[in-house]
Amino acid sequence: MLARSRQIALALTVVLAAGAACQARGQDKPDRGRPAPAAAGPRGFTLVASGDVLPHSTIIDRARFDAGGNGYDFRPMLAGIRSVVSRADLSLCHMETVYGADGVYTGYPAFKSPPEVARALAVTGYDGCSTASNHTLDDGADGIRRTLDALDRAGVRHAGSARTEEEARTTTVLRAGTATVAHLAYTYDTNGFPLPDGQPWAVDLIDEARIIEDARAARRGGADVVAVSLHWGTEWQDAPDDRQLTLARTLTAARTGDRPDIDLILGTHAHVPQAYEKVNGTWVIYGMGDQIAGEMTNHEGAKDPRGNQSTLGRFTFAPPARPGERWKVTKAEFVPQLFDVDAGRVVNLNRAIAQGADARAVRDRIRDVVLSRGAAGDGLVMGE
Repeated sequence: MLARSRQIALALTVVLAAGAACQARGQDKPDRGRPAPAAAGPRGFTLVASGDVLPHSTIIDRARFDAGGNGYDFRPMLAGIRSVVSRADLSLCHMETVYGADGVYTGYPAFKSPPEVARALAVTGYDGCSTASNHTLDDGADGIRRTLDALDRAGVRHAGSARTEEEARTTTVLRAGTATVAHLAYTYDTNGFPLPDGQPWAVDLIDEARIIEDARAARRGGADVVAVSLHWGTEWQDAPDDRQLTLARTLTAARTGDRPDIDLILGTHAHVPQAYEKVNGTWVIYGMGDQIAGEMTNHEGAKDPRGNQSTLGRFTFAPPARPGERWKVTKAEFVPQLFDVDAGRVVNLNRAIAQGADARAVRDRIRDVVLSRGAAGDGLVMGE
């Protein structure tokens, strides 16, 4: 473990240096309407995160329709949330499935999605995605390779799966204004699919000791903020399960000196929105829900509209008063979303209601779940 952490810290330092060089050469992504950086000194930043992108067969069909029958276009599905995603300094998604090739695309139970999803994520404004999930090995090592290749081509960073051992040891680092954010990602399982022969590093699995050590290594390498994506929890359960609660307490309690090792936890997998909670002074989203998914059927065999409800978390970080101290969240928000399966579109519910849509009951249900563990008392508010 110690040897691996040293490798991570070294790799992170190299990545940070390379990122700074790219920025100096003007090779970062084009501006997407975000605020211009301050002339000097650290400034705060906003981080946006959203839930599972899970293209069932009906979603693939819709993307083909939106492309006019020639290829696949997922951009219209996400257009309704683009203004929120693109305006953040850093936006992270969860790419739950792997990509197929040559027109061979499948939905549940073994997903192989069109690689055009990656381009849509980039156009929407996502900078990076977690790729560790129970479906990461649906098509073995080839699926991982195709997925990460497509994300690379689209300019979307990724964390949680890897094509090579060196890549697995390299921490994903993203710029957020003047800050550097390390993005780590892990999954509880891979649906029984074994790790590829000779590639035990292909998918990052949840292990609390390893997560903490990886976070510490990222910090030693220079990360200002460490965000951890966890694919965890019990499907179709609004409340976080005991494993989530225990792991959240352990991870947020980990400290080096006076500084927490982890600054934000972003949960996925349960298919339904779950609570936000401040644990040991750190914000935890237990589950954001499915941002994109077909009509969902729960474990009782009933169609369950909760499977198309989700939230988008938005956190404003402020720089520390003194170097080496924690970047603090000064504002925490959630944006309630719905995937309209008939229209094939992600809907920002607050904006839809403002425009006269009859969606208040759905919005209020999501709000009640999100606030069910007392987050309002710690300052969480509903945003637009």
